[in-house]
Amino acid sequence: MKMAIDPICGMTVDPAKAAGQYDYKGTTYYFCGTSCLERFRADPDRALSKKPLNLITMPTPRKPLPMMAQPAIGEIDPVCGMTVQPATAAGSYEYGRKTYYFCATRCLEKFRADSDYYLTPPDQRIPKPIPAPAGGSVQYVCPMDPEVSESKPGACPVCGMALEPADVTVASTRTEYTCPMHPEIVQADPGSCSICGMALESRTVTMEEANPELVDMTRRFWQSVVLGLPILALMISEMMPSQPLQHFFSARALVWFQFVLATPVVFWVGWPLFERAWVSLINRRLNMFTLIGLGTGAAYLYSVVATLAPGLFPDSFRGHGGALAVYFEPAVAIIALVLLGQVLELRARSRTSSALKALLGLAPKTARIVRADGREDDIPLDQAQVGDQLRVRPGEKIPVDGVVVDGMSTVDESMVTGESIPVEKRAGQKVVGATVNGTGSFVMRAERVGRETLLSQIVRMVSEAQRTRAPIQRLADVVAGYFVPIVILVALVTFAMWAFLGPEPRMAYALLNAVAVLIIACPCALGLATPMSIMVGTGRGATAGVLIRNAEALETLAKVNILVVDKTGTLTEGKPRLMTVAPLPNMTENELLRLAGGLEQSSEHPLAGAIVSGAREKGLALAGAKDFRSLTGKGVMGTVEGRSIAVGTRPLFYELGIDAESLLAQAEPLRQEGQTVMFVAIDGKPAGLLGVADPIKSSTPEAIDLLHGEGLRIVMLTGDNRTTAEAVARRLQIDEVQADVLPEQKAAVVKRFQSEGHVVAMAGDGINDAPALAQAHVGIAMGTGTDVAMERPARGPM
Repeated sequence: MKMAIDPICGMTVDPAKAAGQYDYKGTTYYFCGTSCLERFRADPDRALSKKPLNLITMPTPRKPLPMMAQPAIGEIDPVCGMTVQPATAAGSYEYGRKTYYFCATRCLEKFRADSDYYLTPPDQRIPKPIPAPAGGSVQYVCPMDPEVSESKPGACPVCGMALEPADVTVASTRTEYTCPMHPEIVQADPGSCSICGMALESRTVTMEEANPELVDMTRRFWQSVVLGLPILALMISEMMPSQPLQHFFSARALVWFQFVLATPVVFWVGWPLFERAWVSLINRRLNMFTLIGLGTGAAYLYSVVATLAPGLFPDSFRGHGGALAVYFEPAVAIIALVLLGQVLELRARSRTSSALKALLGLAPKTARIVRADGREDDIPLDQAQVGDQLRVRPGEKIPVDGVVVDGMSTVDESMVTGESIPVEKRAGQKVVGATVNGTGSFVMRAERVGRETLLSQIVRMVSEAQRTRAPIQRLADVVAGYFVPIVILVALVTFAMWAFLGPEPRMAYALLNAVAVLIIACPCALGLATPMSIMVGTGRGATAGVLIRNAEALETLAKVNILVVDKTGTLTEGKPRLMTVAPLPNMTENELLRLAGGLEQSSEHPLAGAIVSGAREKGLALAGAKDFRSLTGKGVMGTVEGRSIAVGTRPLFYELGIDAESLLAQAEPLRQEGQTVMFVAIDGKPAGLLGVADPIKSSTPEAIDLLHGEGLRIVMLTGDNRTTAEAVARRLQIDEVQADVLPEQKAAVVKRFQSEGHVVAMAGDGINDAPALAQAHVGIAMGTGTDVAMERPARGPM
């Protein structure tokens, strides 16, 4: 049987398996779904005027293409299909007398392991299962020492920090039922509302997975506060001239009181700190927990012996009147403060994990598979396989990376490219998972699923960049290796000097000062000072509208000499607007815009929306269009106010036999400014031009001037086309511009600048900027930009 075309979405439909049919003016039309049938039934004439009913033929299979439609000149990574510049490639491999270049070492390793698989066209490959972590369990790594990998959670044997999962997974969900009239009614099973009796509606909610270590450390911190405050109050009382507590209790009773409160703090609340100190000694990797354990342990043990067996101490330990001083309060206070630092650190890292999970959560939860017999079913996304035929309906998110095989639509790819204008997709063109489909419908063939999709690669790149250590961090590790033993040696020397040369009671002063050296010299910037500085700094910065994620960003920002910026949404507003209305002498601006806007009301193209919005902003009344026709890739035609109107490209004028020469001189300067130019004809004669562009933010020129005044070199990286990018760069006097750049290429450019010895800051506002934001010394996420960069605490986004 001959195949039919759905007149709404352009999908090829088998009449025997169509979701519906409709007879109109002697012709039977078939539909892929009931929504298309209903739209056609509502206005058949408009539906039939939009698209010519031509059968779309299938393209022949091709080799892997770059992810986006217009790649920059370069080599193709055979694993992921990305465009790679040989000069900035992460690696190369010679196979079959040809050199292949790779965007990342991960792709190089995959290609080296199975070259023939990746050189086979995607549609001919036998799907490979994605390997699970060794032993089928989650691997845990240290954010400070990425070489440390364990099969279970715990503390890093090198630095003592808590290990975290190496791979980020999507947050789990659950279904619950609630009443639309009384949202406070929520239950796990379906039923009726106990208040109004309405049937409950289902909804899917994300389950927040608690960080067990954060919960444990938070509980321990508050326990240390509750037990430590009375000891602190007792110490303050002793410093007061009247010493109020000493009037009611004997000195011996107060010592026992401190002992009872301090013991659970040391042996229960602070026990994880002592465990980490012991591990550092066993592994001979001394760190801040070594000093904390030695200092608090020495103070506590001395105080315990002084409490239980005071007779063991000679007079050199005793003060005036023969009393022995105890030091429970320093031990408890230090443990409480270090636990506070751990809580702040774990909270920051939990926000990182949540942001990455939210990024993975951008992908839809299900995919609609088209079976071999034409039947369609919704399946969980993780069941989608390479080679599956998947239907994407209007407004849905694209489930996985793949290629369109039937149908057409426009896709909002701003998540990946940062470009605000949706891209038209036809058979044979690539689509990216988690991007948003427009008003059309199409069937795609899955080419990358699971952890191989571009979205998963972006998350993985950000996660790996977070664990990449800067040279200054490696230098700090070397210094720390000598610092801790030196501090211990200084503490011993301090003890000896006070014991022999100090005033009475010499031994008490010696012990107290030795412990003070251990505690004060301990690198608390890792455990307390930095988190506290972050809290104070972010609070002050928030009042000025600047969200500072960590102290390293502030320190590094002063050394930055190259600022890399994204264009769309960072320098520009991020959405197309009508910029120019240029009528010929026989036409006024308002008349030209009114007629063109009336025609564009019937179009679903994103540029049409900018024209209509521009007309309405001027208060123009727009009449409806009749006999509307859309010529894909060329423009639109129709009748408005009884006049024949055409709006589109120069090829549209050529097809209609309209001479566009009178408009070309005006069009070229607008194109050089980065505007998309549309020709307007009225009654078969040229009438003027309309220019649409993404306008530069009003604050951008002043900001660029101030940055140049600080001696910074400004580099613009954008996924937009070169003409538009260069136009923006000229207007803003930007030093260097690179266009048609994909997300992973942005990170490679940042890495190249870093390899040349520059300190690089990256400013961007989209998920496509996340790898570069993570790679840069300082990442600056603009506006409501990528959460994955805003929330990661390890490498300095602001």
